[in-house]
Amino acid sequence: MEFLQTHWLDMLTTILGLIYIWLEYRASIALWIVGIIMPALDFVLFLQHGLYGDAGMSCYYTLAAIYGLCVWKFKRTRKKREPLPIIHMPRSKYLPVAICFFVSWGITYYILVTWTNSTVPVLDSFTNALSFVGLWALARKFIEQWIFWIAVDVVCCVLYVQKDIPFKAGLYGLYVIIAIAGYYKWKTMLKVKNRE
Repeated sequence: MEFLQTHWLDMLTTILGLIYIWLEYRASIALWIVGIIMPALDFVLFLQHGLYGDAGMSCYYTLAAIYGLCVWKFKRTRKKREPLPIIHMPRSKYLPVAICFFVSWGITYYILVTWTNSTVPVLDSFTNALSFVGLWALARKFIEQWIFWIAVDVVCCVLYVQKDIPFKAGLYGLYVIIAIAGYYKWKTMLKVKNRE
């Protein structure tokens, strides 16, 4: 019973995380609804464990989920007014995304070492910065978003083991596998769409 009292929030957010990744894998718009609810709970969980960067990122995740929902629901292709398709990220976006990542990493690191007692500022800020661009890429339905998430998930798995958040650590270990599978699933969906 003590274990349940200690880890109930970790378990609940893990279940929501499984639902979220399953919906993302299927490219279902419903992922954004879960993406609005889960970060609010994660905010509390991460604060309890001193992951201040992740807690702050949870606020961003909620706003990004609202943005993603709007983009997926209302943005249409110009030609046929179809839903936003899965595509490759244009090469012209590579440099701006890289700059955004490194600036976000630096700012988040500075905030963590200056105003918190974080014991993992480098990795916590790294996952936050890469998640920032990963969510943007997901909202645009760029297939490369999966590559960002593979890196984030590996580092988060290690962080959550260190911070004694076992269910979340297991979830992120599973996320690595699902992100690899998701990349190939979206790649197949892209090929099918291109043949039409």
